Amino acid sequence: MKINQEVWTMMIIPPADYPNTIKTKFKELFGQEALIIRSPGRINLIGEHLDYNMGYVLPAAINKAIWLGIQKRDDQAISIYSLDYDAHYQTGMHNIFPSGKLWPDYILGVVEQIQKKHKLKNGFNIVFGGDIPPGAGLSSSAALECAAAFALNELFRLGYEKMDLVAIGQAAENEFVGVKCGIMDQFASVFGKREHLIRLDCRNLNYVHVPFHANGIRVILFDTRVKHSLADSAYNERREQCEKGVDLIQEFYPEVRSLRDANQEMLDTFVKPVDEIVYRRCTYVVQEIQRLLKGCADLEKDDLISFGKRMFETHAGLKDLYEVSCDELDLLVDLVKDNPAVIGARMMGGGFGGCTINLVKTEAAEDLIKKVSDAYLSKTGTEMFVYEVAIEDGTGIV
Repeated sequence: MKINQEVWTMMIIPPADYPNTIKTKFKELFGQEALIIRSPGRINLIGEHLDYNMGYVLPAAINKAIWLGIQKRDDQAISIYSLDYDAHYQTGMHNIFPSGKLWPDYILGVVEQIQKKHKLKNGFNIVFGGDIPPGAGLSSSAALECAAAFALNELFRLGYEKMDLVAIGQAAENEFVGVKCGIMDQFASVFGKREHLIRLDCRNLNYVHVPFHANGIRVILFDTRVKHSLADSAYNERREQCEKGVDLIQEFYPEVRSLRDANQEMLDTFVKPVDEIVYRRCTYVVQEIQRLLKGCADLEKDDLISFGKRMFETHAGLKDLYEVSCDELDLLVDLVKDNPAVIGARMMGGGFGGCTINLVKTEAAEDLIKKVSDAYLSKTGTEMFVYEVAIEDGTGIV
């Protein structure tokens, strides 16, 4: 959700208080007892930009979340209150259009999807808030969509399975909000499992939970607090470049439908002689698919050291081959890459800003945070934000 960072930070409520705060506010506004749903944000440990190339991703739900209270109304009105904005939005079940405010649209988009099948007769009241830092690439919008889908499914006993809720959330973002996201964010929010990552096959949506035993390791995000304007156009351009690489290979191997089906020899033979830039983009993708699979094998053996090295390799690929990093992200990785307390680090998300994700030895974390914060401020003139996350269960009733 696109919320002013400083204002949002001042409004934030301690996580343990969100359910009680929402219950109290709900009673005050609507005179009802609320059903409370928690839906988490997500991180992605490795496998960036692989979703639209039909590869794998390795996300996890985290302990930062959206909390949403809901209850039926006797009429067909929809009344939504945001704790973090201290703002109200009202409409009706048969008047589902973009609000012009953005934040209600993540809920309204879910309602639109459900109405296509179920034609709900009653309206509902919602109060929601959360501690997912906006703009940090932790998928606050997907968390809100999944919270709304889960809540409506419970409230109206619609009978949706988890995968249905994921699809509803993604469709709401694609079709109503207008962001052409893949399925990873909503999938991680719904299917998250404590102390496990999710290896999701983006071609067929098969998944397995991979153990992540972070004993003695803290997962720390360094937020550059920048988002360069090239991000959206570059994302579309990278997709097109990957598709061009597939087209070049398909002339000789018609069975290759995505870069998931390609190998380095195909790229060297059919792509490199034609387009060097497309070749570099495709090389990153093919290498990253293999890196993710090897990283999962590392985790199965509790070998975080090897896994962390692959994170550094991923950052190098995103920087030099895929070219979606930026000076601020590179600086944050450079500041930690030779520090023995840092197991692994890389940029996380689409690129051109946002966060780096760092696996840091517990005993050295506080000292590292201070050193990196001071160095980043000195070199950029911007104070970075720091978030520590832990891997948690997915969307559910509180």
